[in-house]
Amino acid sequence: MTDTPIRLLLADDHPVVRAGLRAVLETEDGITVVAEAATAEDAITRAAQGDIDVILMDLQFGKGMNGAEATAAITARPGAPRVLIVTTYDTDADTLPAIEAGATGYLLKDAPPEDLAAAVRTAATGRTTLAPTVAHRLMNRLRMPGTTLTRRETEVLALVADGLSNQAIGNRLHLTEGTVKSHLARIYAKLDVDSRTAAVATATELGLIRR
Repeated sequence: MTDTPIRLLLADDHPVVRAGLRAVLETEDGITVVAEAATAEDAITRAAQGDIDVILMDLQFGKGMNGAEATAAITARPGAPRVLIVTTYDTDADTLPAIEAGATGYLLKDAPPEDLAAAVRTAATGRTTLAPTVAHRLMNRLRMPGTTLTRRETEVLALVADGLSNQAIGNRLHLTEGTVKSHLARIYAKLDVDSRTAAVATATELGLIRR
């Protein structure tokens, strides 16, 4: 272990959450919080300054970009800091975009302080830490790829849950209405349902989307 501390950026729109993370992590040897960001856009700007090793990134920031979009923007740059997602959400609709965006790890906010500190140290070395529920779901996706929803299918179903029509979903995702219908047909088959309502209910119960 080097004597140089791991330099953190805390990105969360709730000041109380940032204060809690700071309080927990600044008691740890070899870890220092050097900056905070209240928006995803601010996190991207601050990360570009080159003095951050690990970013603790929330997923939801209210208005503007979300954490997955910010993660993609940050990790696309050469020599980017590692991004550790710390959120309350563990559905596929949340985890898949974040992991595909380049997040090094994914923890839930109810993780014990020692797990959070360990995840920061792990992320700093480029290795992955996943919350147990997230790891379990990813393993199931690998074991049963034919019965799990793709990221696009998950996006479509999440918008169905929000009450959008097929046309509105197509507009949001830049798809034709026919393509949306094809996605829904595959979703129905995979979930063994025959209606939008049943698909949303089943997917929510399975932890694929959140309501």
